Amino acid sequence: MVLTERSWCVVVPHHARGARAARYRLAAELSTAVAAPLLSDAVAVLAELVGNAVRHADPLPGGVIRVAWRLRPGVDRDLVEVRVTDGGADAPPRMRTVGPDSLDGRGLSIVAALADRWGVERDGLGQSVWAELS
Repeated sequence: MVLTERSWCVVVPHHARGARAARYRLAAELSTAVAAPLLSDAVAVLAELVGNAVRHADPLPGGVIRVAWRLRPGVDRDLVEVRVTDGGADAPPRMRTVGPDSLDGRGLSIVAALADRWGVERDGLGQSVWAELS
């Protein structure tokens, strides 16, 4: 059976409970569609991106964050793209160098370690941070 590309988009509160809702929704939608290791990595990356949006960025109008993901099945491997769109921040997202005792600051390093690639896009409405995993 050949699967076709599928995508999802949900709006969650600009709050920690929004990150939880996004993780559960992604896991539920992709649990039977991709291998467990890829699903685990995609959930971890999504959690980091939504957490960063809640901590460091403004919400979109209505106090929300838009979370989207896309599954592109492949012959050799599946590709999952996750995207988190918020109202933006004063400074663009960037990886930080932190010490072993630091309590935070590792989010984008985790994203970079798990994803094949990631990036940031800005437009007139805000910013999107995306990552592709395979």
